[in-house]
Amino acid sequence: MIKVILSEFALKGICVSSEDGEKVFEVIKKHLNDGRMVEISFFGVEDITTLFLNTAIGKLYEVFSEDELKAKMSVVEASGHDLSTLKNSVDRAKEYFKNPGKFHTAIDEAFDDDH
Repeated sequence: MIKVILSEFALKGICVSSEDGEKVFEVIKKHLNDGRMVEISFFGVEDITTLFLNTAIGKLYEVFSEDELKAKMSVVEASGHDLSTLKNSVDRAKEYFKNPGKFHTAIDEAFDDDH
């Protein structure tokens, strides 16, 4: 099992940027592609945003099935707030990657209504 410590990818454990999230995503994706189990640790995380988690974790649902991720990935050392933020991000990612066209159509329609 590989432990990925989120705070190691962000300055002072402030996990807020999509750029830092992208680094996490690439590391996790590589380990999962290599058949390894991944443990995601929130140790040392001072602050975390959905933007970071959407990129770091949410994007995994584009590449892997929900069943694969449940079987090969686990979360440790997370506070209740961290888990809630992660759940929101994962729920949105699963919904989006089920039907991205539907999401883009809704965005297009919203912008067309404004003009």
